[in-house]
Amino acid sequence: MARINGTLWEGMALARHRLGADPDAALRAVAIPAGWPVEAGEALAGLVPGSRPISLPRAAEAWIQRALSRGRKAGLMDDSAANHLAEGLRALLITRRGAPGAEVWRGTAAEARYVLNLPAFLDADASFDLEGFAEAVVLGVRFLDALGNGRAGRLRLGFCDMAGLLAALGLAYDSDEGRRVAAGLAALMRGVAEGESAAMAARMGAREPVALLWPAPPDTTALPGLAEAASAALQAVGACHGLRHGAIIALTPADAAEALLGAETAGLFPAAGSTRAVYTATGATEIPTRAALAAARMAPHRVGQLLAPVSETARKMMAEAVLPFLHAAPPAPVAVPGPPRAHVERPAARGLLAHPRSTGGSFHASVGGHRVAMRTAEDAEGKLRELAFSLAKEGAAYRSLMDAFAQAVTIGLSHGVALDDYVTAFSYTRFGPAGVVEGDGEITQATSVLDWAFRRLAADYLGRADLPQPSEADCAPDSLSTAAQQSPLLPLDLPLTSAPEARRRNFRIVA
Repeated sequence: MARINGTLWEGMALARHRLGADPDAALRAVAIPAGWPVEAGEALAGLVPGSRPISLPRAAEAWIQRALSRGRKAGLMDDSAANHLAEGLRALLITRRGAPGAEVWRGTAAEARYVLNLPAFLDADASFDLEGFAEAVVLGVRFLDALGNGRAGRLRLGFCDMAGLLAALGLAYDSDEGRRVAAGLAALMRGVAEGESAAMAARMGAREPVALLWPAPPDTTALPGLAEAASAALQAVGACHGLRHGAIIALTPADAAEALLGAETAGLFPAAGSTRAVYTATGATEIPTRAALAAARMAPHRVGQLLAPVSETARKMMAEAVLPFLHAAPPAPVAVPGPPRAHVERPAARGLLAHPRSTGGSFHASVGGHRVAMRTAEDAEGKLRELAFSLAKEGAAYRSLMDAFAQAVTIGLSHGVALDDYVTAFSYTRFGPAGVVEGDGEITQATSVLDWAFRRLAADYLGRADLPQPSEADCAPDSLSTAAQQSPLLPLDLPLTSAPEARRRNFRIVA
């Protein structure tokens, strides 16, 4: 209790629920602040691994204290600065303004990120808290630097739900006003973040030079004071002598952290619409999105217009407006699932009702830094019938091999081969790219693209939650542990058994 008493957590009323991270997950006790929606508890259940009861204060204190311990050990902060950082992080989480990514909650070795929820910085009168936003940026930089023991040259600080913020301000996503607000916030974020990095460099030593040329932030925006604040922050950085970090501001694919904060979109992604589907035991129903509720308060007669689908050109124009102030290009948008159809009974894990699916889907992730998209098609009963892959960075030979493989699986499915047989054969196969998985809140490590793909299909189409995450050693390059695995490919040593479980660990692709 020592870390709870005397902090913002003390005396906070908590509501206790029995929730799962998804409809197929086992229920567990989850305690979240009273007044938070149930969806936040489900997100917390997805962020914290295991089956034991979860309390938001204790789960958060695990990563807060981890960062403080590393920061003190690295000489980055004294007790006073550590206490200030801890209380700031607690306040951001309690107000749902900011939280770290799933990798921080789970304590994995993946590169950490911290995300700020833009609509949460709106006051009751729809005015944006510029001072609070700037302070949150500073806290995010300090947290990520401390978590990396002060040695990280690149940080990942980003924001989410720009579309929700614009809707709450009564601004159309595809408008000059909307793009100016987005660019102004990104400019302010970068200026403040690099200003804090420069302050760290003054104490600990500079690693990177300050940029000689800056893109000009918008001269006017619909948010009062934003243009002036962004310009002042960037000018202050220009007077510094060096930075501690080569990159800080980066938009990343969403995970359960965004859901915990109540964000409906990641980064710059457009709003999905004015309603969202909620699945219950009696079927699917449509309820207003948070963006629609916020837009209704500002512009009740323009909700449909503000949240109407936008073109790919509009999305690219938004990205181009913000990109000059980011340290990395924003990720491509994830396909929006289609509207729910009539409920079809399907086998569900642990006796729960499985939620109805659309006629197919698109899954996007990054496996070992290589982006991959997997597209599926289903029959009338919701069973997988077609599979296709798209890989962004691979050569023509590798892409052709994956296309042929997907066609072979499709043919097998059409001839009655069970998906479960494919999952058994190809999950945990080892070949590059492999390693950390980004963009998938449930699968965090994969030994190959096929490993991620078939464990993703197993979870979505078979309701399987029994496939464990591979270890970092399993995902390391050439992580072969047995003599048979370490032997040369030629002469070919055929396996003694034809079982798929034995073959898959010897499966290697050599360029």
